[in-house]
Amino acid sequence: MPHDTILVLDYGSQTAQLIARRIREIGVYSELVSWSDAPEAIAKHTPKGIILSGGPASVYDPGAPTLPRAVLEAGIPVLGICYGMQVLTHALGGKVAASSHREYGPAILHTEGEIPLWHTLPRDLDVWMSHGDRIEQPPPGFIPLAHTSNSPIAAMGDANRGLYGIQFHPEVSHTPRGVDVLANFALRICGCSPDWTPKAFIEEAIIAVRAQIGDGRVLLGLSGGVDSSVVAALLHRAVGDQLVSIFIDHGLLRQGEAGQVIETFQRNLGLHLIPVNASEDFLDALAGVTDPEHKRKIIGELFVRTFEAEAQKLGEIGFLAQGTIYPDVIESAAPDRPNAQRIKSHHNVAGLPEDMHFALVEPLRTLFKDEVRKVGEALGLPDEIVWRQPFPGPGLAVRCLGEITWERLEVLRAADAIFTSELDAAGMLRGETSQAFAVLLPVRSVGVMGDQRTYGETIALRAVTTDDFMTADWARLPYDLLAHVGSRIVNEVAGVVRVVYDVTSKPPATIEWE
Repeated sequence: MPHDTILVLDYGSQTAQLIARRIREIGVYSELVSWSDAPEAIAKHTPKGIILSGGPASVYDPGAPTLPRAVLEAGIPVLGICYGMQVLTHALGGKVAASSHREYGPAILHTEGEIPLWHTLPRDLDVWMSHGDRIEQPPPGFIPLAHTSNSPIAAMGDANRGLYGIQFHPEVSHTPRGVDVLANFALRICGCSPDWTPKAFIEEAIIAVRAQIGDGRVLLGLSGGVDSSVVAALLHRAVGDQLVSIFIDHGLLRQGEAGQVIETFQRNLGLHLIPVNASEDFLDALAGVTDPEHKRKIIGELFVRTFEAEAQKLGEIGFLAQGTIYPDVIESAAPDRPNAQRIKSHHNVAGLPEDMHFALVEPLRTLFKDEVRKVGEALGLPDEIVWRQPFPGPGLAVRCLGEITWERLEVLRAADAIFTSELDAAGMLRGETSQAFAVLLPVRSVGVMGDQRTYGETIALRAVTTDDFMTADWARLPYDLLAHVGSRIVNEVAGVVRVVYDVTSKPPATIEWE
């Protein structure tokens, strides 16, 4: 059945997809589309409301993104956020000007008026600002609805037309009541029904997958991680025996992982799984390579070439399924987000070869990690799969910094196993940490063991907490636990003489080191 929809027009903000995610959290379906695709998207979805995201541009920049006429012609409520507010103002005859003081970070928003957008909210709100330009004069028909110490018009609205603009970012966690603002817009102003659930996603994803694949066959690269596992369960439910899952052991897996994946999926879940040991091929291709972007592209291409070789043995297969999720797309700044900057190339997005022979099937492409887990639970997957620690497609290649050799990978595997097993024993592998792992640095340092000078490897431990993997904070692990882990690694992993702990949040760092 069709669901009420809120369209989010993407103007290039790194948090644009968070807007759609927050709307889905309140039970309303939301989809992110490029601002330039608005006419087609509006015609396709017949949304009940439109949100204009933030973005890095100024409305006066040459070639700056504009407001498509179709947005206003749709006659439905519109909410502009940051740049979205500015582009709405500019299009309707208001005045946007550069602020004398760029407003970035926390601010107190003083709301004005009894309006649906502020329903149940206090007069003063903690909000997160990130803008250089500001509204000097609202368009005709608009009135100011809030201000901050630096922005006299931090929110505005024309209630008769259902048009609103806010200068702050309600989608980020730094705006504690931001979800309430978005809920008020979607439910009270747009009149949406909150009936979007993981079950509804599954039903519609199955319909979409069947329409795309038809009578064809689809090949899935199964890593055993939550993303590819949920894709496997979803596709198995959608197309049954048309799905063939291939597990490629590229030699970059964690300790004991290959056997665990094969046991879980082939024997316990009954999937048609073909294990392929391609360790030597991958390690040969990565020999001497130290640049992380080069590593990712090599792995992405070799994955596809390996799939193609296996597919030739299986007969005609036209589709390749992947567990791509939206943080991958955002960080890779894939072609469907032309206004965004590339942070790094994910092997399954920007790292795929241009002459690939498969059509991609990516049913989770618009979901965040926590949403993927909810879908996995709704599909009936066991907890040990749904709540498994995330693991990147390139595997230990992006955790073994510098040159990749089998010997260095074995050191990293052993250190990682000690760290995660101790976290598990302390009850901190799930809940207390969202992702935890070891990194082998290309740094050797002096140590002393048994009165003898040593000169060996350095292990960095990384553990973070996060809801959406777009932002993350370093986990405050107990000192005693870190001391015990460090002692075990130095004493049990040959060649390691130093262990350090990463206390950097995302941003400015990414979760993975490469």
